[in-house]
Amino acid sequence: MKIAGIVAEYNPFHNGHAHHIERTRAADGLCRATHVVAVMSGNFVQRGEPALLPKADRVRAALAGGVDLVLELPLPWAIASAESFAFGAVAILDALGCVDVLSFGSECGDIAPLKKAADALLSERFAVLLRYHLAGGISFPEARQRAAEEIIGKKAASVLDSANNTLGIEYLKALRRLGSSTRPFTIPRLGAGHDGPLPIGDMASASFLRGLLTAGRMANAAPYIPPVPLEILYEAAKAGRCPATAERIDRAMLSALRRLSKEQIARLPGISEGLENRIYEAIRNSGSMPELENAVKTKRYPLTRIRRILLAGFLGLSAGWEARKPPYIRVLGVGEKGAEILNAAKGASLPLVTRVSHLETFPEDARRLFALEARAADLYALALPTPLACGTEYTNGMIRWGDAARS
Repeated sequence: MKIAGIVAEYNPFHNGHAHHIERTRAADGLCRATHVVAVMSGNFVQRGEPALLPKADRVRAALAGGVDLVLELPLPWAIASAESFAFGAVAILDALGCVDVLSFGSECGDIAPLKKAADALLSERFAVLLRYHLAGGISFPEARQRAAEEIIGKKAASVLDSANNTLGIEYLKALRRLGSSTRPFTIPRLGAGHDGPLPIGDMASASFLRGLLTAGRMANAAPYIPPVPLEILYEAAKAGRCPATAERIDRAMLSALRRLSKEQIARLPGISEGLENRIYEAIRNSGSMPELENAVKTKRYPLTRIRRILLAGFLGLSAGWEARKPPYIRVLGVGEKGAEILNAAKGASLPLVTRVSHLETFPEDARRLFALEARAADLYALALPTPLACGTEYTNGMIRWGDAARS
Protein backbone atom coordinates (compact mmCIF):
# COMPACT_ATOMS: atom_id res chain seq x y z
CA MET A 1 0.00 0.00 0.00
CA LYS A 2 1.25 3.47 -0.93
CA ILE A 3 -0.97 6.36 0.11
CA ALA A 4 -0.82 9.75 -1.60
CA GLY A 5 -2.33 12.90 -0.15
CA ILE A 6 -3.86 15.66 -2.27
CA VAL A 7 -5.10 19.11 -1.23
CA ALA A 8 -7.97 20.48 -3.31
CA GLU A 9 -11.13 22.56 -3.47
CA TYR A 10 -12.75 20.72 -6.41
CA ASN A 11 -14.67 23.89 -7.18
CA PRO A 12 -15.78 22.26 -9.45
CA PHE A 13 -14.10 18.90 -10.12
CA HIS A 14 -12.75 18.98 -13.70
CA ASN A 15 -10.49 17.13 -16.15
CA GLY A 16 -7.37 18.69 -14.65
CA HIS A 17 -8.21 17.15 -11.29
CA ALA A 18 -8.84 13.78 -12.92
CA HIS A 19 -5.45 14.02 -14.66
CA HIS A 20 -3.74 14.82 -11.35
CA ILE A 21 -5.26 11.76 -9.69
CA GLU A 22 -4.43 9.57 -12.69
CA ARG A 23 -0.76 10.64 -12.73
CA THR A 24 -0.52 10.22 -8.96
CA ARG A 25 -1.61 6.60 -9.39
CA ALA A 26 0.14 5.85 -12.70
CA ALA A 27 2.27 2.70 -12.71
CA ASP A 28 4.74 4.33 -15.12
CA GLY A 29 5.17 7.42 -12.93
CA LEU A 30 7.35 8.27 -9.94
CA CYS A 31 4.54 8.34 -7.37
CA ARG A 32 2.67 5.08 -8.12
CA ALA A 33 0.11 5.50 -5.35
CA THR A 34 -2.31 2.68 -4.65
CA HIS A 35 -4.60 4.88 -2.53
CA VAL A 36 -5.49 8.59 -2.67
CA VAL A 37 -6.75 10.74 0.19
CA ALA A 38 -7.84 14.33 -0.46
CA VAL A 39 -8.16 17.18 2.02
CA MET A 40 -10.93 19.37 0.60
CA SER A 41 -12.29 22.78 1.56
CA GLY A 42 -15.84 22.89 2.86
CA ASN A 43 -18.60 25.25 1.79
CA PHE A 44 -16.39 28.35 1.55
CA VAL A 45 -13.12 28.54 -0.38
CA GLN A 46 -9.80 30.32 -0.25
CA ARG A 47 -10.87 33.11 -2.61
CA GLY A 48 -13.19 34.31 0.17
CA GLU A 49 -16.45 33.23 -1.45
CA PRO A 50 -19.00 30.39 -1.37
CA ALA A 51 -18.07 27.19 -3.19
CA LEU A 52 -19.99 26.72 -6.44
CA LEU A 53 -21.94 23.79 -5.00
CA PRO A 54 -22.25 22.27 -1.52
CA LYS A 55 -19.41 20.21 -0.15
CA ALA A 56 -21.54 17.04 -0.17
CA ASP A 57 -21.88 17.25 -3.96
CA ARG A 58 -18.18 18.03 -4.35
CA VAL A 59 -17.31 15.03 -2.17
CA ARG A 60 -19.42 12.79 -4.41
CA ALA A 61 -17.64 14.18 -7.47
CA ALA A 62 -14.24 13.54 -5.87
CA LEU A 63 -15.11 9.94 -5.00
CA ALA A 64 -16.48 9.35 -8.49
CA GLY A 65 -13.32 10.94 -9.91
CA GLY A 66 -10.92 8.52 -8.24
CA VAL A 67 -10.33 9.76 -4.68
CA ASP A 68 -10.58 7.02 -2.04
CA LEU A 69 -11.04 9.16 1.06
CA VAL A 70 -12.14 12.80 1.41
CA LEU A 71 -11.31 14.76 4.56
CA GLU A 72 -12.44 18.28 5.36
CA LEU A 73 -10.13 21.27 5.59
CA PRO A 74 -11.87 23.20 8.39
CA LEU A 75 -13.16 26.71 7.79
CA PRO A 76 -10.40 28.77 9.49
CA TRP A 77 -7.76 27.20 7.24
CA ALA A 78 -9.95 26.93 4.13
CA ILE A 79 -10.45 30.72 3.94
CA ALA A 80 -6.96 31.71 5.10
CA SER A 81 -3.84 32.87 3.28
CA ALA A 82 -1.97 30.37 1.11
CA GLU A 83 0.50 29.74 3.94
CA SER A 84 -2.19 28.91 6.52
CA PHE A 85 -4.32 27.04 3.96
CA ALA A 86 -1.36 24.80 3.15
CA PHE A 87 -0.35 24.35 6.79
CA GLY A 88 -3.83 23.25 7.87
CA ALA A 89 -4.17 20.75 5.02
CA VAL A 90 -0.68 19.28 5.40
CA ALA A 91 -1.15 19.06 9.18
CA ILE A 92 -4.23 16.89 8.62
CA LEU A 93 -2.43 14.60 6.17
CA ASP A 94 0.57 14.35 8.48
CA ALA A 95 -1.63 13.58 11.49
CA LEU A 96 -3.09 10.54 9.70
CA GLY A 97 0.30 8.92 10.16
CA CYS A 98 0.03 6.79 7.02
CA VAL A 99 0.39 9.20 4.08
CA ASP A 100 3.56 8.40 2.16
CA VAL A 101 3.48 11.12 -0.50
CA LEU A 102 2.00 14.60 -0.89
CA SER A 103 1.10 15.04 -4.56
CA PHE A 104 0.41 18.46 -6.07
CA GLY A 105 0.42 20.13 -9.45
CA SER A 106 2.78 22.97 -10.32
CA GLU A 107 3.70 25.05 -13.32
CA CYS A 108 7.35 24.00 -13.18
CA GLY A 109 6.71 20.28 -12.54
CA ASP A 110 10.08 19.92 -10.78
CA ILE A 111 10.40 19.56 -7.02
CA ALA A 112 14.02 20.80 -6.79
CA PRO A 113 13.47 24.53 -7.55
CA LEU A 114 10.38 24.52 -5.33
CA LYS A 115 12.41 23.09 -2.44
CA LYS A 116 15.11 25.71 -3.00
CA ALA A 117 12.53 28.49 -2.80
CA ALA A 118 10.90 26.94 0.28
CA ASP A 119 14.26 26.80 2.06
CA ALA A 120 14.81 30.47 1.27
CA LEU A 121 11.37 31.47 2.58
CA LEU A 122 11.98 29.60 5.83
CA SER A 123 15.28 31.36 6.52
CA GLU A 124 15.74 34.07 9.16
CA ARG A 125 17.23 36.35 6.52
CA PHE A 126 14.04 36.12 4.47
CA ALA A 127 11.93 37.20 7.44
CA VAL A 128 14.12 40.29 7.91
CA LEU A 129 14.07 41.18 4.21
CA LEU A 130 10.31 40.65 3.96
CA ARG A 131 9.65 43.07 6.82
CA TYR A 132 11.98 45.60 5.20
CA HIS A 133 10.21 45.48 1.83
CA LEU A 134 6.72 45.49 3.36
CA ALA A 135 7.66 48.64 5.25
CA GLY A 136 8.07 50.28 1.84
CA GLY A 137 4.32 49.95 1.24
CA ILE A 138 4.39 47.33 -1.53
CA SER A 139 2.11 44.29 -1.72
CA PHE A 140 2.98 41.06 0.09
CA PRO A 141 3.61 39.06 -3.14
CA GLU A 142 5.94 41.78 -4.43
CA ALA A 143 7.78 42.03 -1.11
CA ARG A 144 8.13 38.24 -0.96
CA GLN A 145 9.48 38.16 -4.52
CA ARG A 146 12.10 40.83 -3.82
CA ALA A 147 13.21 39.18 -0.59
CA ALA A 148 13.54 35.78 -2.28
CA GLU A 149 15.52 37.26 -5.17
CA GLU A 150 18.04 38.73 -2.74
CA ILE A 151 18.62 35.28 -1.23
CA ILE A 152 18.55 32.86 -4.18
CA GLY A 153 18.70 35.16 -7.21
CA LYS A 154 16.13 36.33 -9.71
CA LYS A 155 16.04 33.15 -11.81
CA ALA A 156 15.56 30.77 -8.88
CA ALA A 157 12.98 33.08 -7.30
CA SER A 158 10.97 33.22 -10.54
CA VAL A 159 9.04 30.10 -9.44
CA LEU A 160 7.14 32.44 -7.11
CA ASP A 161 5.58 34.15 -10.14
CA SER A 162 3.09 31.29 -10.64
CA ALA A 163 0.13 30.50 -8.38
CA ASN A 164 0.48 26.72 -8.18
CA ASN A 165 4.25 26.89 -7.74
CA THR A 166 3.67 29.27 -4.84
CA LEU A 167 1.10 26.99 -3.22
CA GLY A 168 3.43 24.03 -3.69
CA ILE A 169 6.18 25.96 -1.93
CA GLU A 170 3.78 26.54 0.96
CA TYR A 171 3.14 22.77 1.14
CA LEU A 172 6.90 22.19 1.33
CA LYS A 173 7.24 24.79 4.07
CA ALA A 174 4.44 23.10 6.01
CA LEU A 175 6.11 19.69 5.72
CA ARG A 176 9.31 21.22 7.11
CA ARG A 177 7.54 23.01 9.95
CA LEU A 178 5.77 19.81 10.97
CA GLY A 179 8.89 17.65 10.65
CA SER A 180 6.80 15.35 8.46
CA SER A 181 8.17 12.19 6.88
CA THR A 182 5.70 12.54 3.99
CA ARG A 183 7.58 13.01 0.72
CA PRO A 184 6.53 15.75 -1.72
CA PHE A 185 5.79 14.90 -5.35
CA THR A 186 4.78 17.34 -8.08
CA ILE A 187 3.41 16.91 -11.57
CA PRO A 188 3.33 19.58 -14.28
CA ARG A 189 -0.04 21.21 -14.82
CA LEU A 190 -1.54 20.62 -18.25
CA GLY A 191 -3.73 22.94 -20.30
CA ALA A 192 -5.15 26.19 -18.95
CA GLY A 193 -3.23 27.87 -16.16
CA HIS A 194 -4.57 28.96 -12.79
CA ASP A 195 -7.48 31.36 -13.44
CA GLY A 196 -6.78 30.96 -17.18
CA PRO A 197 -9.40 32.85 -19.22
CA LEU A 198 -9.62 30.22 -21.98
CA PRO A 199 -9.42 26.41 -22.12
CA ILE A 200 -6.61 24.53 -23.84
CA GLY A 201 -7.67 21.23 -25.38
CA ASP A 202 -9.98 19.49 -22.92
CA MET A 203 -8.49 21.36 -19.94
CA ALA A 204 -10.09 24.49 -18.49
CA SER A 205 -9.37 26.38 -15.29
CA ALA A 206 -11.81 26.14 -12.40
CA SER A 207 -12.45 29.90 -12.58
CA PHE A 208 -13.37 29.62 -16.29
CA LEU A 209 -15.79 26.80 -15.49
CA ARG A 210 -17.32 28.69 -12.58
CA GLY A 211 -18.00 31.57 -14.95
CA LEU A 212 -19.79 29.29 -17.40
CA LEU A 213 -21.78 27.50 -14.73
CA THR A 214 -22.79 30.70 -12.95
CA ALA A 215 -24.04 32.03 -16.30
CA GLY A 216 -26.12 28.87 -16.78
CA ARG A 217 -23.96 27.59 -19.65
CA MET A 218 -23.49 24.04 -18.38
CA ALA A 219 -23.41 22.58 -21.89
CA ASN A 220 -20.37 24.75 -22.65
CA ALA A 221 -18.63 23.48 -19.52
CA ALA A 222 -19.37 19.80 -20.24
CA PRO A 223 -16.27 19.02 -22.38
CA TYR A 224 -13.97 19.95 -19.48
CA ILE A 225 -15.62 17.87 -16.74
CA PRO A 226 -15.54 14.05 -16.41
CA PRO A 227 -18.89 12.31 -17.06
CA VAL A 228 -19.93 11.34 -13.51
CA PRO A 229 -18.92 14.65 -11.86
CA LEU A 230 -20.81 16.36 -14.70
CA GLU A 231 -23.93 14.33 -13.87
CA ILE A 232 -23.55 15.39 -10.24
CA LEU A 233 -23.43 19.02 -11.39
CA TYR A 234 -26.57 18.58 -13.50
CA GLU A 235 -28.34 16.93 -10.57
CA ALA A 236 -27.30 19.70 -8.16
CA ALA A 237 -28.41 22.42 -10.58
CA LYS A 238 -31.78 20.73 -11.10
CA ALA A 239 -32.28 20.53 -7.33
CA GLY A 240 -31.40 24.21 -6.80
CA ARG A 241 -28.04 23.52 -5.14
CA CYS A 242 -25.90 25.04 -7.89
CA PRO A 243 -24.55 27.57 -8.60
CA ALA A 244 -24.07 29.19 -5.19
CA THR A 245 -23.15 32.87 -5.56
CA ALA A 246 -21.85 35.60 -3.27
CA GLU A 247 -24.46 37.97 -4.69
CA ARG A 248 -27.26 36.06 -2.95
CA ILE A 249 -25.76 36.79 0.48
CA ASP A 250 -24.64 40.35 -0.32
CA ARG A 251 -27.21 42.07 1.92
CA ALA A 252 -26.84 39.48 4.69
CA MET A 253 -23.07 40.00 4.73
CA LEU A 254 -23.31 43.77 4.77
CA SER A 255 -25.89 43.59 7.55
CA ALA A 256 -23.64 41.39 9.69
CA LEU A 257 -20.56 43.55 9.03
CA ARG A 258 -22.40 46.75 10.00
CA ARG A 259 -22.88 45.27 13.46
CA LEU A 260 -19.14 44.94 14.05
CA SER A 261 -17.18 47.44 16.12
CA LYS A 262 -13.63 48.48 15.27
CA GLU A 263 -12.42 46.25 18.09
CA GLN A 264 -14.24 43.23 16.66
CA ILE A 265 -12.87 43.91 13.17
CA ALA A 266 -9.36 44.16 14.64
CA ARG A 267 -9.73 40.57 15.88
CA LEU A 268 -10.49 39.14 12.43
CA PRO A 269 -7.85 36.96 10.71
CA GLY A 270 -5.72 38.89 8.23
CA ILE A 271 -6.00 42.28 9.96
CA SER A 272 -2.77 44.25 10.43
CA GLU A 273 -1.39 47.78 10.60
CA GLY A 274 -4.66 49.53 11.39
CA LEU A 275 -6.56 47.96 8.48
CA GLU A 276 -9.57 47.67 10.79
CA ASN A 277 -10.04 51.45 10.64
CA ARG A 278 -10.18 51.45 6.85
CA ILE A 279 -12.63 48.55 6.82
CA TYR A 280 -14.85 50.06 9.51
CA GLU A 281 -15.22 53.35 7.64
CA ALA A 282 -15.82 51.58 4.32
CA ILE A 283 -18.56 49.42 5.88
CA ARG A 284 -20.38 52.53 7.07
CA ASN A 285 -20.17 54.19 3.66
CA SER A 286 -20.93 51.27 1.32
CA GLY A 287 -24.28 50.03 0.05
CA SER A 288 -23.12 46.70 -1.38
CA MET A 289 -20.33 44.18 -0.93
CA PRO A 290 -18.61 45.02 -4.26
CA GLU A 291 -18.64 48.70 -3.28
CA LEU A 292 -17.18 47.82 0.13
CA GLU A 293 -14.49 45.56 -1.32
CA ASN A 294 -13.41 48.19 -3.84
CA ALA A 295 -13.30 50.86 -1.13
CA VAL A 296 -10.93 48.80 1.01
CA LYS A 297 -8.61 47.12 -1.51
CA THR A 298 -5.25 48.69 -2.36
CA LYS A 299 -2.04 47.48 -3.94
CA ARG A 300 -0.92 46.53 -0.43
CA TYR A 301 -4.21 44.79 0.40
CA PRO A 302 -5.42 42.82 -2.66
CA LEU A 303 -9.05 41.92 -3.25
CA THR A 304 -8.77 38.25 -2.26
CA ARG A 305 -7.30 39.16 1.13
CA ILE A 306 -10.07 41.70 1.73
CA ARG A 307 -12.74 39.18 0.73
CA ARG A 308 -11.33 36.63 3.19
CA ILE A 309 -11.37 39.18 6.01
CA LEU A 310 -14.93 40.28 5.27
CA LEU A 311 -16.11 36.68 4.96
CA ALA A 312 -14.55 35.91 8.35
CA GLY A 313 -16.47 38.85 9.82
CA PHE A 314 -19.72 37.57 8.32
CA LEU A 315 -19.14 34.02 9.60
CA GLY A 316 -18.01 35.10 13.08
CA LEU A 317 -14.49 33.75 12.71
CA SER A 318 -11.76 35.34 14.83
CA ALA A 319 -7.99 35.20 14.37
CA GLY A 320 -5.86 32.53 16.02
CA TRP A 321 -7.23 29.27 14.65
CA GLU A 322 -5.12 29.32 11.50
CA ALA A 323 -1.82 29.51 13.41
CA ARG A 324 -2.27 26.05 14.94
CA LYS A 325 -3.15 22.54 13.84
CA PRO A 326 -6.81 21.59 13.35
CA PRO A 327 -8.13 19.81 16.48
CA TYR A 328 -9.67 16.87 14.62
CA ILE A 329 -9.87 15.11 11.24
CA ARG A 330 -13.38 15.02 9.82
CA VAL A 331 -14.15 12.32 7.27
CA LEU A 332 -16.52 13.60 4.57
CA GLY A 333 -16.49 10.68 2.15
CA VAL A 334 -15.22 7.11 1.83
CA GLY A 335 -14.60 5.54 -1.58
CA GLU A 336 -13.90 1.97 -2.66
CA LYS A 337 -10.56 1.75 -0.82
CA GLY A 338 -11.19 4.48 1.73
CA ALA A 339 -11.77 2.03 4.57
CA GLU A 340 -8.26 0.66 4.00
CA ILE A 341 -6.80 4.14 4.53
CA LEU A 342 -8.86 4.60 7.71
CA ASN A 343 -7.61 1.25 8.95
CA ALA A 344 -4.01 2.33 8.27
CA ALA A 345 -4.71 5.58 10.16
CA LYS A 346 -5.69 3.91 13.44
CA GLY A 347 -2.62 5.48 15.04
CA ALA A 348 -3.51 9.01 13.87
CA SER A 349 -2.31 11.81 16.16
CA LEU A 350 -5.63 13.67 15.80
CA PRO A 351 -9.05 12.12 16.47
CA LEU A 352 -10.98 10.96 13.40
CA VAL A 353 -14.60 12.10 13.16
CA THR A 354 -16.96 9.97 11.05
CA ARG A 355 -20.13 11.01 12.93
CA VAL A 356 -21.00 14.46 14.28
CA SER A 357 -22.10 12.83 17.54
CA HIS A 358 -18.44 11.94 18.18
CA LEU A 359 -17.71 15.62 18.79
CA GLU A 360 -19.90 15.78 21.90
CA THR A 361 -17.10 14.24 23.97
CA PHE A 362 -14.28 16.25 22.38
CA PRO A 363 -12.41 19.16 24.05
CA GLU A 364 -13.95 22.63 23.97
CA ASP A 365 -11.83 23.94 21.07
CA ALA A 366 -13.02 21.08 18.85
CA ARG A 367 -16.65 21.71 19.77
CA ARG A 368 -16.21 25.45 19.14
CA LEU A 369 -14.73 24.73 15.72
CA PHE A 370 -17.64 22.51 14.75
CA ALA A 371 -20.10 25.18 15.94
CA LEU A 372 -18.36 27.57 13.52
CA GLU A 373 -18.69 25.02 10.72
CA ALA A 374 -22.38 24.52 11.46
CA ARG A 375 -23.08 28.26 11.43
CA ALA A 376 -21.11 28.68 8.20
CA ALA A 377 -23.14 25.89 6.57
CA ASP A 378 -26.40 27.58 7.61
CA LEU A 379 -25.25 30.88 6.09
CA TYR A 380 -23.90 29.15 2.97
CA ALA A 381 -27.38 27.68 2.43
CA LEU A 382 -28.62 31.22 1.69
CA ALA A 383 -26.22 31.48 -1.28
CA LEU A 384 -27.90 28.60 -3.12
CA PRO A 385 -30.53 29.10 -5.85
CA THR A 386 -33.00 27.29 -3.56
CA PRO A 387 -32.01 28.18 0.03
CA LEU A 388 -31.91 25.31 2.50
CA ALA A 389 -33.08 25.16 6.10
CA CYS A 390 -30.53 25.26 8.91
CA GLY A 391 -28.88 22.15 10.31
CA THR A 392 -27.28 20.51 7.27
CA GLU A 393 -24.06 19.85 9.21
CA TYR A 394 -26.08 17.64 11.54
CA THR A 395 -28.30 15.94 8.96
CA ASN A 396 -25.77 15.29 6.16
CA GLY A 397 -23.74 12.26 7.14
CA MET A 398 -20.51 10.84 5.75
CA ILE A 399 -20.82 9.93 2.07
CA ARG A 400 -19.92 6.43 0.92
CA TRP A 401 -18.86 5.24 -2.54
CA GLY A 402 -22.32 3.91 -3.41
CA ASP A 403 -23.81 7.38 -2.90
CA ALA A 404 -21.29 8.84 -5.35
CA ALA A 405 -21.64 6.03 -7.87
CA ARG A 406 -25.43 6.24 -8.06
CA SER A 407 -25.24 9.61 -9.78
